[in-house]
Amino acid sequence: MTLTDFIDRHYRHFNAATLREAAEAYRDLVDGGGRMLLTLAGAMSTAELGLSLAEMIRAGKVHAICATGANLEEDLFNLVAHDHYRRIPDWRALTAEQEKDLERRGLNRVTDTCIPEAEAFRAVEAPLRELWRTADAADERRLPHAYLYQLIRDRTLADRYQIDPADSWLVAATEADLPLFVPGWEDSTLGNVLVAEQLAGGLGRPGPVLGGTEYMAALAEWYARTSTGRAVEDLPHIDASREEAGGRPVGLFQIGGGIAGDFPICVVPMIRQDLRRWCPYWAYFCQISDSTTSYGSYSGAVPNEKITWGKLDVDTPKFVIESDATIVAPLVFGYVLGW
Repeated sequence: MTLTDFIDRHYRHFNAATLREAAEAYRDLVDGGGRMLLTLAGAMSTAELGLSLAEMIRAGKVHAICATGANLEEDLFNLVAHDHYRRIPDWRALTAEQEKDLERRGLNRVTDTCIPEAEAFRAVEAPLRELWRTADAADERRLPHAYLYQLIRDRTLADRYQIDPADSWLVAATEADLPLFVPGWEDSTLGNVLVAEQLAGGLGRPGPVLGGTEYMAALAEWYARTSTGRAVEDLPHIDASREEAGGRPVGLFQIGGGIAGDFPICVVPMIRQDLRRWCPYWAYFCQISDSTTSYGSYSGAVPNEKITWGKLDVDTPKFVIESDATIVAPLVFGYVLGW
């Protein structure tokens, strides 16, 4: 029995049924020529989601990613320092003193996994500083992920790889030149490194790294061209009395909540309400979340609330899988891939 057969037979009710229905709708959208933007919140890279996500990228089932700065860098950290990571099976029982000991040993804990500071952070930091300094000297400014793409394309760290690069979603994204959007990148270890370099006088200001508003502009351009085949400036002016017809369906598969999900989904109301240009609503929405359902939080809001914000339409397929993304996401990916 394949994974797909297993899910079809056993996942019939409650969250299990939602998983199956969301996976079916995902598969149907991309197999029908639609496109999918996937968002990464939480610590999915440290959870090694790249094992299945990289295959989704190579198979053409993911067409853009919006990730936190932590997920962007932590896939690279895992690539170069995997053998130095430490797993803490009894992490719930750690005392404050034991946590302090981990800090002294340079082990930064994420739930049950410790990222080694020297082998991960510092190994990536040094060549990245050189790229930033070179760009800064040339008055060149690029988006944060472009520098990580360059490290991978130049094979700068290839002799340090400690996992099969095929299991890295960032390597797969680089090879596919996948559009990446990283809002709030400065809220990351490497973002902190950049600011420290500026404060120390090694980089100028505003510096060689672009920010969130530039990412939103890039996202708007990607969404416009992907959904309509037109540049943003060529989109028709919106007419509140009618909806335009046509357009390629673009879906959003959201892992977790926070800025990684809220940032990209807002591009549609931004284009429609602020720019006053027409584009299709998101054609699919699924969120994997263990947040308590609540209208007082973004992560816990039910999808219909997004209709009021102009993000989704009445007939947009909408799913919320209330479970742990480290369990659910690989199952959905396996179903979409036909495993």
